[in-house]
This record gives sequence, structure tokens and C-alpha cells, in this order.
Amino acid sequence: MVPGKAARATRRRVIIYVVLVAGSLMLMGASDTMPLRDLRAGVGFALSPLRTALAGTTRSVTGLFTTIAEIDRLRRDNEAQAQRIAALEAELLEAEGIRVENERLTRLLGVQSSFSHRSVAAVVIGRPISDLERVVTLDRGSDDGVSVGDPVVSSDGGLAGSVMGVGSRHSDVLLISDTRSLVIGLIEASRATGEVVGRLSANLAMVSIPTTEAVAIDDRVVTAGLTMGDDVRSPFPRGLLIGRVVDVDEDAAAIVKTALVEPAADLDELEYVLVITDFEPPAPLPTISPAPSPNPTPPPSRRPRGSVSPAPSR
Repeated sequence: MVPGKAARATRRRVIIYVVLVAGSLMLMGASDTMPLRDLRAGVGFALSPLRTALAGTTRSVTGLFTTIAEIDRLRRDNEAQAQRIAALEAELLEAEGIRVENERLTRLLGVQSSFSHRSVAAVVIGRPISDLERVVTLDRGSDDGVSVGDPVVSSDGGLAGSVMGVGSRHSDVLLISDTRSLVIGLIEASRATGEVVGRLSANLAMVSIPTTEAVAIDDRVVTAGLTMGDDVRSPFPRGLLIGRVVDVDEDAAAIVKTALVEPAADLDELEYVLVITDFEPPAPLPTISPAPSPNPTPPPSRRPRGSVSPAPSR
């Protein structure tokens, strides 16, 4: 660089520096004067809406992020609460199932204690697939003292059926709703008897009731404990509840009538039952021949065919 030009540049920088220092000193000296204070106040007043808007925007943005964080926290809390509620509902359902099962078992024990016969409790473990029969399978068999022909009673005390087949650890029960079932029933109020037969899903039918016997709606029907012939003994003890009369079919021209009986046992929803294991059907009454007459009348005498009567004496 040319020495003259370098000197001139140095002088300019010094002059600018001195001017800046002087201006700064002047501003510092005049900063507290009335005009500048008014100027600052005016600028502040003019810029206050902008500051307020900026402050509001800052608060809004901050509030938005705070709200988003709060919503996320509430969502997590709701999910945790929903899981707790679902767990509690599952516990309540389990507790309700246990309560219902305990009630059924309590009723079953009550029925068992009311019997004068020995019995064993059993659980229904199988139902038929066919709609043409009513047979259930129990979890008790010959190892538990169950035999073919043993009566079966529901947890409500109603007659359910009788054992038709036995294995060592299971047994099959023919329900009274099966069309092959036949029970001699007794109407408690009138003491009328009839044959109670199964009709699958329909109510039982009590047939062959003499028309002279009174039968009314809601009459209780129990097992009669009667023999059904010279060689057929009743497989059920006397007095087991079969159900109640819900309808009567009467025909004035007929000699017998039919009553429809609603079973006391819920035969389609059996879960727990009692098997009576010590019932011995009574022996049929012996047939008694009529006693001979004390003074039998001799039969009239007859002449041999071809004989000749003696001539009368003169």
C-alpha cells in the first residue's frame, strides 16, 4: 500500500471512532431527558399490542403442549382404569359363578339330608346329541355304589330319572322326559293315580287317570311307589316330587283323562344330581286264590249217556 493512502485510512478510522464515542457519551447524557422518555413511552405504547399478542401466542403454544401432555396422561390413566375395571368384572363374574354353584350344592345337600335313603352326589358330564332321546351321563359309576335302576333326583328335589347303564366311573341316566320312561304318578290332592310318560321337550303326560277322579291346575304329582304288574316293581320310592299339573284334557265320553305335568326338575339344564343307591323296590303282592266255600253245592248228577232209567215201582 502507498504510505500516503495508509495514513489517510488510519486518520479516517480514528475520526469515526472519536465520533462514535462522542455520540455515545451524548446519548448517555441525554437518556434521562424528558423527550427521550416520551419517545420511549410512545414506542412502548405503540408496540404493546405486539408484545401482548406475542405473549398470548407464547402462552397459547405453551398451553397447547401442556394440554396435549395432559390428554396423553389421561388416556394412559383411562387405559389403566379400563384394565382394572375389566379385571374386577372378571372377578365378579367368577364370584357370581361360585355363588350360584354354592347355592346349588347347598340345595343338593339339603335334599340329601331330607332323604331316608343313602345317596351319592354326581355331576352331569355328558348330554345326548340326538333330539330323539333324553339321556345324560354322570361322573359316578359302580365304583361309587351306583347300580342300574337307581333313582336320580335333581338338586331341587325333583325326580330326574333312573340309571339305565353303569360303568366303573360313569353311568347313564334315562330322564323322565324320554319317551321310554314310565312312572306311576300320584296326585297328592285327590290321590288319583296315572302313568306319567315323557314327551321329550314338551311337558310330561299323566295318562289313564279315571274320569271320576278330580284333577286341578297346580296339583302336585309325586311318585306313587306302586307296582306296575305282577313282575314289574316300582323303581322309585314313594313321594318323590315329579311336578305340577298345568293342564287337563277331559272328555266326557271317555273313561280316562290326561293331565299335562311340568317337571319339578329342570331336565334340560341338569348339573348336579343325587343318585339313591340303597332303594329296594318292594316285592309284588302275592296272588291270593279265592277261599273254597264251606258248604259246597254238589254238582247235579248226570246219567251216563245211553243208560236206561229204572222202571217205576207199582
